[in-house]
Amino acid sequence: MSLQLSRPLAIFDLETTGTNITADRIVEIAIIKLMPDGSEQSYQKRVNPGIPIPPEISAIHGIYDKDIADAPTFAQIAEEVITFIGDADLGGYNSNKFDIPVLSEELMRAGIDVDLSIKYFVDVQNIFHKMEQRTLSAAFQFYCGRSLENAHNALHDTRATLDVLKAQLQRYPELKQDVAFLADFSKGGNFDLLDFAGRIAVNAKGEAIYNFGKHRGKTIKEVMKLEPGYYGWMLDADFPLYTKKVLRREMEKIKAETVRENKEKTDENLTDKLEALKNKFKQP
Repeated sequence: MSLQLSRPLAIFDLETTGTNITADRIVEIAIIKLMPDGSEQSYQKRVNPGIPIPPEISAIHGIYDKDIADAPTFAQIAEEVITFIGDADLGGYNSNKFDIPVLSEELMRAGIDVDLSIKYFVDVQNIFHKMEQRTLSAAFQFYCGRSLENAHNALHDTRATLDVLKAQLQRYPELKQDVAFLADFSKGGNFDLLDFAGRIAVNAKGEAIYNFGKHRGKTIKEVMKLEPGYYGWMLDADFPLYTKKVLRREMEKIKAETVRENKEKTDENLTDKLEALKNKFKQP
């Protein structure tokens, strides 16, 4: 059973200097792009992160500072990465929570303003967790019937993720062979997210809400009235660049809406006053 693709699906994996979306950097990226005709294209590149790789992280993925000393920075390969992805939708393992936010941060640091949010995101881990509750190695064993060799090598993990996705489609007939369906099925949480890190979402009424912390579930507009300084705190705190970009955009919408509402009230009051004057001076 194969995916029904109207445009390519790019399954990708990142190896990084750590797990902090805003502070850590990519040291390797691998992409397997599945084309609508069933053919595949692959891309793999090691990256100099510009910061040291902690020894405990190198012990996991096997990439040490000496291995990427002469590698290009992400800024130097950013254009070719985006060109390779092209119009493809994106997929990965835990990609909604980690790989996509990290990729977005790296692109923004490189000065590339590309709107990833127009793509579908298929998170194989979320599909797996909703169906079986396991890790990638266990998922590969469970679905593909063999052990995962060379775990934490970006290309091997990318290949394993694609193989698991294909096996999931074989195993579960209720999974439609459609990227839009898989993207919706594999998203985490009950809300549609506005940012990749999941800090800002949309409620059932279509209102932008905070999706974390003490104001979880409250609208941005409501919090602006309750605690005006919260917005400024978020902009100054260690949140992803894209989260801050989305927050600024939503605040601009709220400000524009407030100006419009105030104008409507002013116009309404003026109309009432004019009507009152007409009645006052109306000849008997």
